[in-house]
Amino acid sequence: MNTSEIRHVAIAGNIGAGKTTLCEQLGRNFGWDVHYESTDNNPYLSDFYTDMKRWSFNLQVYFLNNRYRQILNIQNGDRTVIQDRTIYEDAHIFAPNLHDMGLMTTRDYENYRDLFELMMSQVNPPDLLIYLKASIPTLVAHIQSRGRDYEGSMSLDYLKRLNERYEEWIAGYTVGNLLVINADEVDFKTNPEDLGKIVNQVQGELHGLF
Repeated sequence: MNTSEIRHVAIAGNIGAGKTTLCEQLGRNFGWDVHYESTDNNPYLSDFYTDMKRWSFNLQVYFLNNRYRQILNIQNGDRTVIQDRTIYEDAHIFAPNLHDMGLMTTRDYENYRDLFELMMSQVNPPDLLIYLKASIPTLVAHIQSRGRDYEGSMSLDYLKRLNERYEEWIAGYTVGNLLVINADEVDFKTNPEDLGKIVNQVQGELHGLF
């Protein structure tokens, strides 16, 4: 595989890990197109944070559909794309967490999983997955600094549950190439040196693919 054949780089990480910021910076650096997570125009998100039990299934299916469409567009296109959050996180972290918390029924969850498995049989994993690993204090600091109203009601317990699921998922991630970056130890938003180190790491990973 040469660099011109790399189609899909994706960034995974908990809420507030810094995915969007790093996507923008790497996209700019490598000349990649950036596909953002659809939060601003998401018709379910604010309702979900008001009544999670009522809207959890609707929200998760919306995300699943949106990201599946992104992957198809990436694989059918001729540009390299860096993606803000992955379809795997919806299925391995957010949906099962909602189910375990009693916020999604077993019937809905099984329906959702069937849909996810079908979609996964039709697409390839990212050429490179970048996981932004972050502790709860880092996540909270980032969430507070961006001041999104609907995120204000999020509990520390919720973030902690998600983090545990992320660690478990990443520990068993074997479908593609993986680069783990500790967001507690780098400030790629304001420190060019830290960003440069990450760019070098990504470059190294991509060169290792061919």
